[in-house]
Amino acid sequence: MTHSKPVKNEKEMDDIKKEKKKWEETIKSKPKPRKGVAFETISGIPLDMLYTPCDIENLNYLKDLGFPGEYPFTRSVRHNLYRGRLWTMRQFAGFGTAKDTNKRYKFLLEHGETGLSVAFDFPTLYGRDSDDPFSEGEVGKCGVAISSLKDMETLFDGIPLDRVSTSMTINGPAPMLWAFYIAAAENQGVSREKLIGTIQNDILKEYIAQKSWLFPPEPSMRLIVDTFEFGSKSVPKWNTISISGYHIREAGSTALQELAFTLKDGLTYVEEGIKRGLDVDSFAPRLSLFFDSHSDFFEEIAKFRAARRIWAREMRETFGAKDKHSWLMRFHTQTAGVSLTAKQPENNIVRVALQALAAILGGTQSLHTNSMDETWALPTEKAVLIALRTQQIIAYESGIPNVIDPLGGSYFIESLTNKLEQGTYEYFDKIDKLGGMIKAIEVNFPQRELTEASFRFQKSMEKKERISVGVNEFVKEGEELEIPILMIDKSVEEEQQKKLESLRKERDNERVERALEQIRKTCDGNENIMPALIEAAHSYATLGEITQAMKDVFGEYEETPIF
Repeated sequence: MTHSKPVKNEKEMDDIKKEKKKWEETIKSKPKPRKGVAFETISGIPLDMLYTPCDIENLNYLKDLGFPGEYPFTRSVRHNLYRGRLWTMRQFAGFGTAKDTNKRYKFLLEHGETGLSVAFDFPTLYGRDSDDPFSEGEVGKCGVAISSLKDMETLFDGIPLDRVSTSMTINGPAPMLWAFYIAAAENQGVSREKLIGTIQNDILKEYIAQKSWLFPPEPSMRLIVDTFEFGSKSVPKWNTISISGYHIREAGSTALQELAFTLKDGLTYVEEGIKRGLDVDSFAPRLSLFFDSHSDFFEEIAKFRAARRIWAREMRETFGAKDKHSWLMRFHTQTAGVSLTAKQPENNIVRVALQALAAILGGTQSLHTNSMDETWALPTEKAVLIALRTQQIIAYESGIPNVIDPLGGSYFIESLTNKLEQGTYEYFDKIDKLGGMIKAIEVNFPQRELTEASFRFQKSMEKKERISVGVNEFVKEGEELEIPILMIDKSVEEEQQKKLESLRKERDNERVERALEQIRKTCDGNENIMPALIEAAHSYATLGEITQAMKDVFGEYEETPIF
């Protein structure tokens, strides 16, 4: 970072440094630091005992912080943040059949949720139908089963899609599920221009972390740029990607690695859009990001602030974006599923509350709070309601939303924000030397970094350098699970298979075949894929059929093993 000379009294800085040395001498006779405790962040950044103005003496307020809603957006992307509008309260929900999940959505909306977030089951994440042999035993288990437009129509039955914001956590098959959603809206009589929501659509983090890819990188990147192009012209209120650090963090990364790899993924997508010939300002305002909020309270707050500043700088200075909305890093946050414990699950309520608080102090625009029972199963209605009430208590009882960036100016927070920013650029340099993010993924650089970070964290838990209450300390012998859990019955899979059998008999199969052939032709050419996918959705072609048609042209991706 470069800074103009800060307006500070040099003599005052010298005096503070001298007095701090004297103070440090006085504490040598005091109790020694607790043995075995790692006085560092989860990212390994060493923590001083005390922070003073000397730790941020090079900070220039106007260049590095500025004002909320103004470049570089360190303090907020909105001028009045939560005074004008609270963050969107989403609960990630999906289980069983589309009908089952539709009931849960209506339950959540009735209890104050302000946006929907769709969790899909594993077969859907991998572009498979519920009656595919690959899907056996997984239908509806970790999310809702969506195999066709018919399922999508049921999922949102009675929910007006022109009045609800919907986020869909889907990546490899994101264009296909988006096509189902657009077709379902059109069948409701809702035009594309009115749709508000997000598709995750982040394939690079799939190669790094979650592993639910379909196609090789090159055609996958083409499909993502297709969604950018189509969205900017036809679905202007839709966020066509949610660049996701969440799954990178859940796979074992540190906060610094999550920050660096997520932002580099996002900047790579921008590069690909520009290579297509798109004006950066035509698609960048609809890019959004998605972060984890973990348990290291202050590091998480600093991470969100650093992310906004880096994104704004790169979009304006590196890519030459002129529209202010292209500089804004709008992001959704989810509390850390990986931090939840199966033992003493009620403790997770407190963990989630602290993580949610960090996200809000960090200025998130949208938030999901995990339920206490998610290490065991999909959440029950009671558990998910407690998680939603956690957000509502912070929003309406704490007074925290009344002030923008209340920790801004803290010697510690600003110092930590700067260190995370510096570490991010160091990672950028390493990735650039490897030839960019796609090349780095191909040689397993980020994958190795995650593996090593998760190993270090596990060792610190085993040594009790880090404590997880109820897991490696404060454990009760002979503990048994004392909360109800939600079980998905085998009948869900059977019901889905019967519905697919009926669908294939009742639809116009000649229209389906024409639609699938058009998809193959489009994949083999240069046209945008979205119109062909929407036509296939309206023909009631299934997800598996569409995916296979695309694989016929693109092939499948196989990962190079790390070890």
